[in-house]
Amino acid sequence: MKLVRYGRLGKEKPGMIDDEGKLRDLSGVIPDIGPAQLAPKSLAKLAKLKAAKLPLVRGKQRMGVPFTGATKFVAIGLNYSDHAAETGNPIPKEPVVFMKTLGCMQGANDDVMQPKGSKKLDYELELGIVIGTRARHVTKKAALSHVAGYCVVNDVSEREFQIERGGTWDKGKGCDTFGPIGPWLVTADEVGNPQKLDMWLDVNGSSRQRGNTKTMIFDCATVVSYVSQFMTLEPGDIITTGTPPGVAAGMKPPQFLNVGDVVTLGIDKLGSQEQKIVRFKL
Repeated sequence: MKLVRYGRLGKEKPGMIDDEGKLRDLSGVIPDIGPAQLAPKSLAKLAKLKAAKLPLVRGKQRMGVPFTGATKFVAIGLNYSDHAAETGNPIPKEPVVFMKTLGCMQGANDDVMQPKGSKKLDYELELGIVIGTRARHVTKKAALSHVAGYCVVNDVSEREFQIERGGTWDKGKGCDTFGPIGPWLVTADEVGNPQKLDMWLDVNGSSRQRGNTKTMIFDCATVVSYVSQFMTLEPGDIITTGTPPGVAAGMKPPQFLNVGDVVTLGIDKLGSQEQKIVRFKL
């Protein structure tokens, strides 16, 4: 299933994308797409619905974050060997874990603000893992049974804030609008093997990132299991799993984003996003 939350910011309704790619309203069936709806039994009930019989939503709609109720936005750094190489970093021995703020989460096609004082704004195409059942000290073998589904994430980053301003990465990762997610949450059963997904990202129509999730250093099961050793993952939490090569910081010379640029990105089976870079505003 492809589950969505559509409508104006703060007024999103639950929906489903049918087999013909049309948006169907789920608000008569469920109140929202949150932790309760991400549980296996709830997803199984939704899967039995005949999408063609649900109300059709007409007109172009804004797609919000396709789920709600997150308590954590966990991120994994340097998780593709070729990306580590382009940034001059060694292959990590264990997953690099940092946090993005919950407040940076936004719809897939919402504008991205260049922060005040930003000089090195960058993009990172990533596969997002959405948790469906509580995961605490889970094994790698059991890890994916805790996953509700997957989605596209742009781990927007400000490299000067992240690397040159001291301390942790977090302040270059959690600025307002730095977490576009969606457009859909695609359930795990429909995705199948998450390590066989082609990925792409363009800036102003020019190719930047091309990759496949098969080149992850630590695969999705390893990542979920690893993170669950340090924190309890609750339904609705999201883990973004690292980026393939082609980021602006790795280019020679670097080609960072500026106001007016348009970033488009997508992952096989998971849909695509488009964001325009706009000026900072309070």
